[in-house]
Amino acid sequence: MSNRPLRQPLFIIVDMGLLYNIGVSIYEAGIKLAAHSNNKARLWCEGRKDILDHIAERMASVKGRVVWLHAASLGEFEQGRPVIERIRELMPEAVIVLTFFSPSGYEVRKNYPGADHIFYLPSDKPSNVRRFLDAVHPDVAIFVKYEFWLNYLGELRRRNVPTYLISAIFRPSQIHFQPWGGIWRRALDSYNAIFVQDDRSCELLRGVGYDRSIVAGDTRFDRVAAIARAARRIELIERFAMGEPLFVAGSTWGKDEELLIELINRHPDIRFLIAPHEMDEARMKHLEASVDGGVVRYTRSANMSDFSGVQLMILDTIGMLSSAYSYARWAYIGGGFGVGIHNTLEAATFGLPIAFGPNYHKFREACDMVELGAAHSVTSAKELEAWFEPLKSDGEPLQKASSSARSYTKEHCGATDTIMGVIFPTAG
Repeated sequence: MSNRPLRQPLFIIVDMGLLYNIGVSIYEAGIKLAAHSNNKARLWCEGRKDILDHIAERMASVKGRVVWLHAASLGEFEQGRPVIERIRELMPEAVIVLTFFSPSGYEVRKNYPGADHIFYLPSDKPSNVRRFLDAVHPDVAIFVKYEFWLNYLGELRRRNVPTYLISAIFRPSQIHFQPWGGIWRRALDSYNAIFVQDDRSCELLRGVGYDRSIVAGDTRFDRVAAIARAARRIELIERFAMGEPLFVAGSTWGKDEELLIELINRHPDIRFLIAPHEMDEARMKHLEASVDGGVVRYTRSANMSDFSGVQLMILDTIGMLSSAYSYARWAYIGGGFGVGIHNTLEAATFGLPIAFGPNYHKFREACDMVELGAAHSVTSAKELEAWFEPLKSDGEPLQKASSSARSYTKEHCGATDTIMGVIFPTAG
């Protein structure tokens, strides 16, 4: 029998914080490499050139209470916007700093008048974080929905800056709830409170020891209610509609448009308006060639007075879709044949029955509206036609779906009031 000692198991202790910082650096290097061929990556890099010096210069003379709100991109901004605007209303003296991670948010909203300063967020390296917080010196930090920049959260906690996450939603598959997600679970403690959209998220957080979550709902309901109140008149769409209800399809992609083309051609007595998600020239030409009735583009029809021979208008500009829904009786929301559907609430707040593609299950409001009968998922042109046919006339099916959509959006308003009451209890 050998007298050699038994070989001991080899355990490697991994510094997850170090791995995270390495990951941030690798991500940043990858973005810089991609910038040579990808416009979004190029904007990401160009926007962050000398960004910390720029922020320090802009913030040097700032006095007063600073509220910092960070949104990853445009969708998260829309969720944070009701809170920003309520802060501006109740605390006009506050200095609001808005940051974005993605160019798709920053480039669209860099001139948003509701914030005093708008910046790209410097990457989450410890040195960047310290310089950013030294320059901005926030009194309150608010993150929207899915923001877990570990170095920012850790430094905010060390500086005792009250920090909140709003409109959050959690699922069991997220890293916080996995055996290897310890560093992400610890990050939860950096938030003084997490405002979640539903009870399930609250239960998940309690299950990993976080007990400061508050079920507030989704601020997007407050946002779309404000959009509906502020819907503006669009004279050109009025002339196109000729007093008849429209079928409006918003944020469509190629697969969505193939279904819609068949629907349009089956219903020559209905006028349609399609707002593509991207102004792709080839796709717009395909629409023009495929629709049997007349087709016009919004930007080329300003001088038209007679739309009697036109069945489809292509809304080839941005910023008008939410108001266009006010002229509609039915809506289709694009994206459901890709990674996920776009904003359904802007249409629902006007009481429109909604159809969309099959990839909607990650969107709580879409699931809710399907269950209520206000929305319907389709996988083919045949299914889209079957959904539309009973809703075409102003009968009970249309009235019931319309009422369900309008009631659903109205009943879920109020998240902004809950959030403000906790974060700024003395405001106003």
